Amino acid sequence: MNTEELNIVDILLIEDNPNDVELTLRALKKVNILNKIHVLSDGAEALDFFFRKGKYSNRNSKNEPKVIILDLKLPKVNGLEILRNLKGDENLKTIPVVVLTSSREEQDVVESYKLGVNSYIVKPVDFEKFIEAVKELGFYWLLLNQPPK
Repeated sequence: MNTEELNIVDILLIEDNPNDVELTLRALKKVNILNKIHVLSDGAEALDFFFRKGKYSNRNSKNEPKVIILDLKLPKVNGLEILRNLKGDENLKTIPVVVLTSSREEQDVVESYKLGVNSYIVKPVDFEKFIEAVKELGFYWLLLNQPPK
């Protein structure tokens, strides 16, 4: 993805499982959510993206994603640490973050909300239910939600 494309990211999907990435992208496409989507596969890359380091050093910070879909179980830096960094930064804390994870652990749910997550969704196992969850997620956060300017 070139620098120009990185300046037009509507949905940032942070997910390391290629199957879940594919399912999420297929689900969004199936319900005609065709916004610009950028996928990151580990937590360290996500932090580089947000704080414009490494290959993201030229990314324009004026056009942050409209919504972040975040898995918790990521290599290098886990999702809770990413959430802690995002919500602790004045310039990033208003970006809506939706945790989409397989973890049903109560401590993950509680910690996510303590850190400022906007929504916590457990990935449905059934594909049709997964599509429905992603459809509702996309519809709400991209079309109905009114973020601050």
